[in-house]
Amino acid sequence: MSDARVLHVVSLLGSLRKGSFNAMLARTLPALAPPDMTITPAPSIGNLPLYNADLQAEGFPPAVTALAGAMAAADGVIIVTPEYNYSIPGGLKNAIDWVSRLSPQPFSGKPVALASASPGGLGGARSQYHLRQVMVFLEAYVLNRPEVMVPAVQTKVDAAKGEITDGPTREMIAAELKAFAAFIRRLS
Repeated sequence: MSDARVLHVVSLLGSLRKGSFNAMLARTLPALAPPDMTITPAPSIGNLPLYNADLQAEGFPPAVTALAGAMAAADGVIIVTPEYNYSIPGGLKNAIDWVSRLSPQPFSGKPVALASASPGGLGGARSQYHLRQVMVFLEAYVLNRPEVMVPAVQTKVDAAKGEITDGPTREMIAAELKAFAAFIRRLS
């Protein structure tokens, strides 16, 4: 018997830059999702203060609880992020640090897919590697394959439309989303 319900997924964007290639990748996701999946953006990580246990002791900021709430309500999370200095961008790591302190912790048991884009040749692979390490500690379930790492992304976008337009790249993204839907269903 198949699960016919529509899966609700949020995309967590690890970039704050206006012209971000990763934002273009994230905006491309909904159009490539399988028919049984919706993808909406999670609240921006740009509004979060730097993690500080003293601030946490005063109460979680509303931006943190809004982000965690969106993630908790979703069937899965797609983290779309650039790579900074061979690793996770500071803003994304900060967001993960904040929401990981909530109880229940929203990544625990959550299906997660990763996607990245870069003007460089590896497409953000090292950022994804480090995110996988963080997700292990947070007890998230990360989709292993297919992977979406978009190298030379500047050659694969329409900047005016703000989305990925390269055919083979779009096919790769659609394949990951189809596999992610099956992964979520297997875990539920």
